[in-house]
Amino acid sequence: MANVLVLGGTAWLGREVAREAVARGHDVTCLARGESGEVAEGARLVSADRDDPRAYDDLTGARWDAVVDVTRQPGHARGAVLTLGAQAEHWTLVSTGNVYADLAHPMAEDDALRDPLADDHASPELYGEGKVACEEAVGALANHLILRSGLLGGPGDPSDRAGYWVARFAMAGDEPVLVPDLPDADVQLLDVRDLATFVVDAALRGVSGVMNAAGLSHPLTEFLSVSADVAGHTGVSIGAAADWLVEHDVEPWMGPRSLPLWLPDEALGMAAMDTSRAAAAGLTRRPLVETLADTLLDEQARGLDRERKAGLTRDDELALLAAL
Repeated sequence: MANVLVLGGTAWLGREVAREAVARGHDVTCLARGESGEVAEGARLVSADRDDPRAYDDLTGARWDAVVDVTRQPGHARGAVLTLGAQAEHWTLVSTGNVYADLAHPMAEDDALRDPLADDHASPELYGEGKVACEEAVGALANHLILRSGLLGGPGDPSDRAGYWVARFAMAGDEPVLVPDLPDADVQLLDVRDLATFVVDAALRGVSGVMNAAGLSHPLTEFLSVSADVAGHTGVSIGAAADWLVEHDVEPWMGPRSLPLWLPDEALGMAAMDTSRAAAAGLTRRPLVETLADTLLDEQARGLDRERKAGLTRDDELALLAAL
């Protein structure tokens, strides 16, 4: 039985990592404020604010077979490495594809990165620079794994991006759905549960290095078709050109009044991440249809017509369809 520490553990990915480690019979501790939810059943919560210099006081003295950190704040990464680094056999940081300097083209691990953020706190606008700084902190450890994640999906997605389409097709029923007309666009969606499985497995095997962790590439048209099939949608999908959508104040990718997973030109590389290193190290990815089916169940449980963080409201969508 391994002693696993998850720095985080009450939000989406961290909770999935803790759940996976518990399911394998390991002793799991999660350090978090506890404001994002509960830890996975069977894990122990150590409640602490990582902005507090004493946050790790209750963890010093213990030995950790694996530490997993999901932070985006450089100060958190630096403080944890400084305080606990010598007590850890292996350290995993879940980073992001946003660390790359060029997001417009296919991305591989040896590509140039953004400049690291010197400050301890990264604003949302400096997310990539903050993660580069986190990578630098963890990279000082002898046995570390940095996983640069692409788009995550699956049940529980707090961003509301990856579940938008299957939920919208289910809500529409036999009525039309507005989709972006992008025949050459791709999607790389990695099920959060597959990433969590890989994180735990790789950490306990001592896998080290830097790896992109993203889903298999699918044409956006295929992603939308599978979403419609899973949802039982019997209506039509009506495409709108990207220029027309922009003219009508529809945003790409995420956020309010958006069409999620439509990538702007300057970020097309987020659907073209080279994942050969991670695949060789054991990353496996379940079929897209399975992820979308489980996502639909989660969306239905949370309410298909709930207020979302990403996507169009149904009223806005119908108004746009009428204007086409």
